[in-house]
Amino acid sequence: QVQLVESGGGLVQAGGSLRLSCAASGRSTFSAYNVAWFRQAPGKEREFVAGIRWSAGNQYYADSVKGRFTISRDNAKNTVYLQMNSLKPEDTAVYYCAADLSKRNWMSVSPNEYDYWGQGTQVTVSS
Repeated sequence: QVQLVESGGGLVQAGGSLRLSCAASGRSTFSAYNVAWFRQAPGKEREFVAGIRWSAGNQYYADSVKGRFTISRDNAKNTVYLQMNSLKPEDTAVYYCAADLSKRNWMSVSPNEYDYWGQGTQVTVSS
């Protein structure tokens, strides 16, 4: 199995930026996975934020973050990043990194399709 560890969350003022990291370790790597960031605010369901098809590098974004967030990867470090700019209070949530080990060639936005999850990192945006 693969273990995922997120970092980089914190408290930021509206309009500010944060960069989240998700490092993978263990038996598997990201090389054959689709990798995504989800977020979950209190009392709400887990929501797709951004995803990347690891080998191809194709990027996908929720409409709510398009143009503000950027997902990227570092093959050598087996790490995926989420650069978050122009943050809004509604971005406040726990952010999770997830990996889908299936061999589908499309990106799923459903958390049910993802096999491995990190512990989450809190992002709080103040107004």
